[in-house]
Amino acid sequence: MRLHVVTGKGGTGKTTVAAALALALASGGHRTLLCEVEGRQGIAQLFDVPPLPYEERKIAVAPAGGDVYALPVEPKAALLEYLDLFYRLGRAGKILERIGAIDFATTIAPGLRDVLLTGKVYEAARRRSPRGPVYDAVVLDAPPTGRIGRFLNVNEEVVGLAKMGPIRNQAGSIMTLLRSPQTVVHLVTVLEEMPVQETQDAVEELRGAHLPVGGVVVNMVRDPVLPARALAAARAGSLDRDEVVSGLDAAGLGGRGRTGTAASARLAHLADGLVAEAREHSARVRLEAEQRERLHDLDRPTYELPALAEGIDLGTLYDLAEQLVAQGMA
Repeated sequence: MRLHVVTGKGGTGKTTVAAALALALASGGHRTLLCEVEGRQGIAQLFDVPPLPYEERKIAVAPAGGDVYALPVEPKAALLEYLDLFYRLGRAGKILERIGAIDFATTIAPGLRDVLLTGKVYEAARRRSPRGPVYDAVVLDAPPTGRIGRFLNVNEEVVGLAKMGPIRNQAGSIMTLLRSPQTVVHLVTVLEEMPVQETQDAVEELRGAHLPVGGVVVNMVRDPVLPARALAAARAGSLDRDEVVSGLDAAGLGGRGRTGTAASARLAHLADGLVAEAREHSARVRLEAEQRERLHDLDRPTYELPALAEGIDLGTLYDLAEQLVAQGMA
């Protein structure tokens, strides 16, 4: 597999996972290109570099050697490149840009934007040098799951509309690559009902379009803070409140030096709050277990990445990449 498409519902950490995967695939001396197509400069923010231009630029060195390059694909620049490549309209294309025709085409023409974006990613994935492929892998930070099927399948519509010529040939070649064993579509989710449902829907849509489904990355996973026995008791509403009060008292949380009614009231208030939190926590753990079962039913490899309280920076990206390597995703 050389083209790794990463999609997921908004808020699941799709771009973070794509960046970590690019680092993981570059580990050990490989060369990876990380592309984005939504115009958010998310790659630049994650790797703490200035906003990236429409050109392939090295942004990181992977663990154990290897390079990660980045390319934010921009529809207008891609169209100018396309016109020059297929119709030799380099100078004329710039004139079209000055009169606003390029902006009009990329914003008004239905589907053209996605055709251009996928076309540029296709070109990067297929590009070769005398020594072989320029990139060992291309990672695409793709649109969200709600749009991924149409985004990847847009060239199928072009094939149906254009019966001959370079546009039809290009669209057919893109679909051949996207449906080949060289391509895989990974889905990012969190253990919540709506993202998991969108993941299931996306898998069904991708399979229906004969697009290859890869792994499911469960992001922002939180470990239970209570042992299984305590979780069961909290869920059943049978936690020993007196035991909680005793534990709080032993830890000095009732107010050191305090005795009598005030100390007892403070301990009771804290204990009631902890019991309520334990009940909520047990409900969340149970819900997450149910969502894991739904993902298991998809019959795809599953990888897990932890929730990071301190947020994402370049150091944590490397940590996430190492975890993906350790789990066999790269």
